[in-house]
Amino acid sequence: MSWFEGKDPIIGDPKSCDAIEQVIVPRARDIGDFEVNRALPSGKRQMVGPFIFFDQFGPALMRIGQGMNVRPHPHIGLATVTWLFDGSVYHRDSLGSSIEIAPGELNWMTAGRGIVHSERTPPADLARERQVFGIQSWVALPQGLEEQAPDFAHFGAGDLPVIQEGGVSVRLIAGSLFGSTAPVKTPSELFYAEAGMAAGSRMPLPANHEERAVYVCEGTVTIAGENFEAGRLLVFRPGDQITISAPAAARLQLLGGEPMDGPRHIWWNFVSSSKERIEQAKAEWRQGRFDIVPGDEEEFIPLPG
Repeated sequence: MSWFEGKDPIIGDPKSCDAIEQVIVPRARDIGDFEVNRALPSGKRQMVGPFIFFDQFGPALMRIGQGMNVRPHPHIGLATVTWLFDGSVYHRDSLGSSIEIAPGELNWMTAGRGIVHSERTPPADLARERQVFGIQSWVALPQGLEEQAPDFAHFGAGDLPVIQEGGVSVRLIAGSLFGSTAPVKTPSELFYAEAGMAAGSRMPLPANHEERAVYVCEGTVTIAGENFEAGRLLVFRPGDQITISAPAAARLQLLGGEPMDGPRHIWWNFVSSSKERIEQAKAEWRQGRFDIVPGDEEEFIPLPG
């Protein structure tokens, strides 16, 4: 499909150029074999639409024997979305799901009232050097769905719509954008996509949703004459006309949706509209009342502190 090219904001016009509401610089932390940069939640903002957690891991060169080794741990009240640019992750969960995720494939795990999963580097990858680079995000569930049954969905790269025009290629991960809709069922109105931009290309960001953001994964983008480098989450004002330009090749994540139906509490791996529900989940994990992960029953991550 095609999109209509939007006009750039007018340099010197405050209303036109003040479309960026916030620029969030992720917090970096070292988790052993590679660095993680967390853009959401931040001190400036908890959510963009339903997206309440947004981590970039890598890019990093993994040497032989190095890799991801996240032991079984629980979630409630959210959906986890794993998206890889390089490398692979083996996912197992308490529903019995067991699958390797490759770049361009979507893992959407709905925790609902409770799920446990592990994320590890496949053994074949541990035997070779490789790049690891990806995004993990969490989508908060509406209040009426926080206690739904857990679920898991996987979609191959060929299942996801790709929109191409004028040096821009957008792979739609979830929701609707540019007239296309991804196959995964989402709990609320949202959009999530990876965009690759060639040098000199331009891309509008539709104003269909009230809350919108762009995360610059690689390269630099220009908006209203201002440059933004990789590792920046740009949050836009509702309704403003946005056109993104790429002076050189760039990779972006596009995300957003409608505002959540009230505030959310987040503690460790738990998200809920109720503090009491989080306390309950903490007690259940401490007492071993969550389900186990078949094939990965020997280890688990203890409740923090």
